[in-house]
Amino acid sequence: MVSSRADLRHRLNTATAGADVPLAAVDMDAWDANATDLVQRAHGKPIRVVTAALRNRSLIRDLLGRDGYEGVLTFTLAEAIWLAGTGICDDAVVAYPSADRRALARLVGDEHLAGRITLMVDDIAQLDLVDAVAAPEARAELRVCLDLDCSWQGLGGRLRFGPRRSSLRQPADVARLARVVVSRPGFRLVGLQAYEAQLADAHSQPRRGRLRTAVHRRLRERSARDVARRRTAVVEAVRDVAELEFVSGGGTGSISRTAADSPVTELAAGSGLLGPVLTDTAADFTPRPAAFFALPVVRRPGPRVVTVAGGGYVASGPAHGDRLPTPWLPEGLRLDRGEGVGQTQTPLIGATADSLALGDLVWFRHAKAGELAERFDRYYLVRGERLVDTAATYRGDGKAFL
Repeated sequence: MVSSRADLRHRLNTATAGADVPLAAVDMDAWDANATDLVQRAHGKPIRVVTAALRNRSLIRDLLGRDGYEGVLTFTLAEAIWLAGTGICDDAVVAYPSADRRALARLVGDEHLAGRITLMVDDIAQLDLVDAVAAPEARAELRVCLDLDCSWQGLGGRLRFGPRRSSLRQPADVARLARVVVSRPGFRLVGLQAYEAQLADAHSQPRRGRLRTAVHRRLRERSARDVARRRTAVVEAVRDVAELEFVSGGGTGSISRTAADSPVTELAAGSGLLGPVLTDTAADFTPRPAAFFALPVVRRPGPRVVTVAGGGYVASGPAHGDRLPTPWLPEGLRLDRGEGVGQTQTPLIGATADSLALGDLVWFRHAKAGELAERFDRYYLVRGERLVDTAATYRGDGKAFL
């Protein structure tokens, strides 16, 4: 019986036969399954599409045409302006504060865009920056979302579990900034973001021993209780100041848990659609691998070794081995620990290497979802053994936002 991974290799090879290499492909059958699964786990709450995980307008458009997906969460203001301006969406929240004066100037000068894009704020200085670009009386009113830091802290802040995001942690702090936003001309408070990245476990540290795993699990549970308590208190405090349109939370790996938190009105997810390697350890939802890239065999240095062209697509984050691409198809190949992945070539070791000829493709999975799009101009969209379309990435569209 042919294994599922061997079948996947056959389908990808067949669908992309004759295409220039290196290339990247998306298994749309896995994509569909992941998209459906995420909606089911959201329990009726809409999912805002995290564009950083996709960086492909065709795939974003596909999701926004499905029930259960509403709006986008972009990683830069310039990206939000581009997506709104090209008709991809009319509801974009910028996930991070922006200091892009040129993009801010475009936003404040266009009432159409200003009504469709929401800025992220966690500091009065960010409001001051906007006013420095254009005085309130000379610009459109801007939509604002406050960003709550959801990391868990102990020992008076000396111990942290979770990313360093916002300076806003306690209800009083958030309410104080909310009152400033409401009192300042030219701004309208519409939302609260409370993203608990540490609960997803999708960007975890390298494999732990039993003790470290047990400690991590305990910290995760303690952090989950802390997030639920503080998020509820913060929402109540902010709603005493202004009526909120949305409270956003979640991530692929914690989507079911976050959906059950009553103050949350919408969820954010993206990497779970493409299923990169780091989502294999996601806590609540492990997606099907859907995104792959193929490199051709160009050398056979010796027994049980082949070399492929390129491969140095290292993911962002802590400099550990789990940020390296993973040889996936055919099975039985691994990276050389002494060389890793190279800018121009990557050696692969394993008995399977002896069955590969020059020109054969080795399919890899990237550690993260969105960063793959920075390496390729297009994705080949595959269903079964058929190539159904090609979809330009942001890079293919001539865009590089970060």
